[in-house]
Amino acid sequence: MSNNFLRTVRVLASVALLATNIVTRPAAAAQPAGVTRTDLQRHDLSAPGREAVQVRVDLAPGIAFGRHTHPGEEIIYVLAGRMEYDVDGKPPVTLKAGDVLFIPAGTVHAAKNVGDVTASELATYIVEKDKPLLTLVK
Repeated sequence: MSNNFLRTVRVLASVALLATNIVTRPAAAAQPAGVTRTDLQRHDLSAPGREAVQVRVDLAPGIAFGRHTHPGEEIIYVLAGRMEYDVDGKPPVTLKAGDVLFIPAGTVHAAKNVGDVTASELATYIVEKDKPLLTLVK
């Protein structure tokens, strides 16, 4: 292989790495310390303009995820630990592994790990496409 070809490959690889960092940096910055969100899958639904999104959310002990909404329904399955959910219009509820929760579209809610180990949930969203999955509420 020629030196020019190798130099071109190195430059293209550097550009790709830089572009990845620029694109992913805002998402990483928006995520609070102690919260890890892992996108698992996203698929169009048969209902026009709707999609299903599944995300694993892990919260370190004592960590809270502030008040927010989603542009559709959220179905929660607690995988591990104990989480307290504060859903507007309802008293707070504490769930443990194996428990479920339904949050209607647009409902303001928050979650907090109230245990002493990392708490995890599987969040399934049935949402409008092309809208932010999560909107923080002041």
